[in-house]
Amino acid sequence: MRKIILSLLFALSLTSVSFSQNIRLNAYSFYTLDDNISASNGNYYFNGTIKGNLLWGGGLEFNPGKDVGIEVAYFRQDTDVPTTYNSGIFYNETFKLGANYIMIGGTKYIKLPGKTPVVPFAGAMLGLAILENKEPILGAESSVTKFAWQLKAGVNIMASPQFGIKLQAHLLSAVQGVGGGLYLGSGGAGAGLNTYSSMLQLGFGGGLVFNFGKTISKQKIINY
Repeated sequence: MRKIILSLLFALSLTSVSFSQNIRLNAYSFYTLDDNISASNGNYYFNGTIKGNLLWGGGLEFNPGKDVGIEVAYFRQDTDVPTTYNSGIFYNETFKLGANYIMIGGTKYIKLPGKTPVVPFAGAMLGLAILENKEPILGAESSVTKFAWQLKAGVNIMASPQFGIKLQAHLLSAVQGVGGGLYLGSGGAGAGLNTYSSMLQLGFGGGLVFNFGKTISKQKIINY
């Protein structure tokens, strides 16, 4: 948890230096689809599935212009990873995964003609994935930190200048995020796999949007 707090504060300090106009708080809730993973080093291999589950979080977004946003976000997912692996003997194990994502990135808003409350957007984020094996077997590491990225697109539907609803789809990945070093270990099950398989999860959902900071007229917010 200390890593999460320190990383979030560092990212926040980078974005808050020059962006003091409009500030937006985003609350997120998504359902992620299953992701099949596999890896092999020639002697051992594993196949598993990161089960679809709830991904939740929040973000603080700074808007230096009416069609651009810079956001710092945190996401959390808890799920199961049923896995089959072979080190000469087949084993079946279900691992408990806790995934923490600390991300920073940009969003481009698209202004539609007329006074409409619908604001399409697209963006990308980069950051860290802190992955926790909540039930490690003997000899396995309990957590690792990996590079992560996200692509996103959706719409904000603004009910007022201060409040709106967000609908979004995203592709979220922890690069080389799942592997024998974290989940299989080398102790009780006798599997010493050191290669990795990237997580790649597709999610659908949305959340709530709250506008703060500099007052913006209703017409500008609607066209934002």
